[in-house]
Amino acid sequence: MIKIAEVLPPEPGPLARMVRQCGVNHVVSPVRLDPIPGAAPDDQPYSLTSLQRLKAAYEEAGFSVDVIESRPPLNLAKLGLPGRDEEIGVTCELIRNMGKAGIPVWCYEWMIYGWLRTRTGIESRGGARVTGFDRELLPTLDLEDHGEVTEEHLWETLHYFLERVVPVAEEAGVKLAMHPDDPPLSPINGVGRIMRTVGNFQRLIDLVPSPVNGITMCQGNFALMTDDLPSVIRDFGRQKKVFFVHLRDVRGVPERFQETFHDNGKTDMLECMKAYRDIGFEGVLRPDHVPTMEGDRNDDPGYSSIGRLYAIGYIRGLREAVYARTAKDLRTSTN
Repeated sequence: MIKIAEVLPPEPGPLARMVRQCGVNHVVSPVRLDPIPGAAPDDQPYSLTSLQRLKAAYEEAGFSVDVIESRPPLNLAKLGLPGRDEEIGVTCELIRNMGKAGIPVWCYEWMIYGWLRTRTGIESRGGARVTGFDRELLPTLDLEDHGEVTEEHLWETLHYFLERVVPVAEEAGVKLAMHPDDPPLSPINGVGRIMRTVGNFQRLIDLVPSPVNGITMCQGNFALMTDDLPSVIRDFGRQKKVFFVHLRDVRGVPERFQETFHDNGKTDMLECMKAYRDIGFEGVLRPDHVPTMEGDRNDDPGYSSIGRLYAIGYIRGLREAVYARTAKDLRTSTN
């Protein structure tokens, strides 16, 4: 059965306690993984010692760690610049240590510009606040020193990266779950973005074929790539390439969209949950990019506490509806 997780820091706090009260005991860790200059090897955040401490802190709070959803710096690797081998080396060290620590999934991405939104306080249902993107409102972004970057160049650097990282992940038993571009739109200010179509995700998994080379099914992004998301879930699921799920929803098109409550977007969430059941997915999903609701602050758009609790309740209801027969059959077979 699919498992519900939340993204939480390892330090216990009110949100973590409320999440546990909602029946969630799986966690996705956003721990910072930037190398610390001059630090001893065991003190680096990606060392085995650090990951074991991280895991122990979550377990003490009642959570199992299923995914790390943060990365050491990788822009040199993405751009193919001098120093990329050092960045890839740090990534390989992280993956080896994740395997030793028993953390099974690493969520990564291949964007030069990350998560982009042009507004973070759009009024939604009942006055809740959501984020949105409008290409016409996007300011000129700093190209730094790299100038324009073609999509084909990004495919070349991704291939170089995967050829070095996939064998390490296979040996470690860690799955590599590629997150889509957000928004799935290219180019942006002359910089290409390649993880933006269903076909490109198939190209990704064919680029370096391996049981550990797969995807993060971020539904908000994939909903902007296809009008039949359940079929896409089933297709990648039959290939055993869905490793991690972000459950969220949107309205609009890649050039102009806004995020929504989980029950108020363009996606048939019930059919998606059925698709995860049908492919036998037993990994974790987490609610993502929730509205900021009454009584909460919009200091961290997309991640307000009350919105997350609402999402967890909605997702638990979906899961119970879809898996009810399976759960009943399991109970019957063990009695």
